[in-house]
Amino acid sequence: MKELRGTGVAMITPFNNDLSVDYAGLEKLCNHLIEGGVEYLVVQGTTGESATLTLDEKQRVLDSVVEVVNGRRPVVFGHGGNNTQALIDGFNQFNLTNVDAILSASPYYNKPTQDGILGHYRALADASPKPVIMYNVPGRTASNMSYETTVRLSEHSNIIAVKEASGDLDQVGAIIKRTDRDFLVLSGDDPLVVPHMALGGDGIISVVGNAFPAEFSEITRSCWGGEYDTARRLHYMLIDLIYSLFAEGNPAGVKAVMEILGIVGSTVRLPLAPISSELYKKLEGQVEEIRAFEKA
Repeated sequence: MKELRGTGVAMITPFNNDLSVDYAGLEKLCNHLIEGGVEYLVVQGTTGESATLTLDEKQRVLDSVVEVVNGRRPVVFGHGGNNTQALIDGFNQFNLTNVDAILSASPYYNKPTQDGILGHYRALADASPKPVIMYNVPGRTASNMSYETTVRLSEHSNIIAVKEASGDLDQVGAIIKRTDRDFLVLSGDDPLVVPHMALGGDGIISVVGNAFPAEFSEITRSCWGGEYDTARRLHYMLIDLIYSLFAEGNPAGVKAVMEILGIVGSTVRLPLAPISSELYKKLEGQVEEIRAFEKA
């Protein structure tokens, strides 16, 4: 699916002060991303605090995004977990008619073997009504999906991509070298998108793209065009902020930046907590530095 190349954004879920979903803010966020030029939107991934939403909330959030997007961009829906059969059953609990693909994280906590990961994704892909994007994020799952496993799974007709967030560029290169070029290898690490694409990667599913969609989209487009001087310049403009976003957990950091930018509020649901006042002030300063950089 070539339309999933470039910059996708792992959307936050805006909340009101009473912790209900802020649907007006969600609409504002969707338009902010589309106007910023991102290629596609990812709904209810980890950054969307999907673990804290009810099934009804997840469906309503998805429906709201689909309605606002109105076909202007592809929509990817996050559907992951550590109970394979429950995920398969879950395909019947959601209306996925207007969804273009499913993003599913490798099972967390269980720490499956590579054979377990193979079996999990094959069963999921066999049952999924939509193409599947695998998500390797060992920092959250405590289990790395090896490049050999990814290559084997890339042969499944309903598995179209992997979001690689291992932080291991050797692993990224090994996957790219050994998979068909129709299989997408997407970065899951904002700081690594430039080297990832230099190796032949297909883009990113970004967190910082919530706040700076135009700037991050320009990074991936510059890489596509071989304009690495431009990509590096934008990378260094954003990199200090990117690291700060994760200093006290995701998405608390990026939600604070969204509030600083006046887009949506910073409210998170437990067990996440708001960032410290010290980090908030640091983010305010880094946002101002980015604005000054852009004006220069």
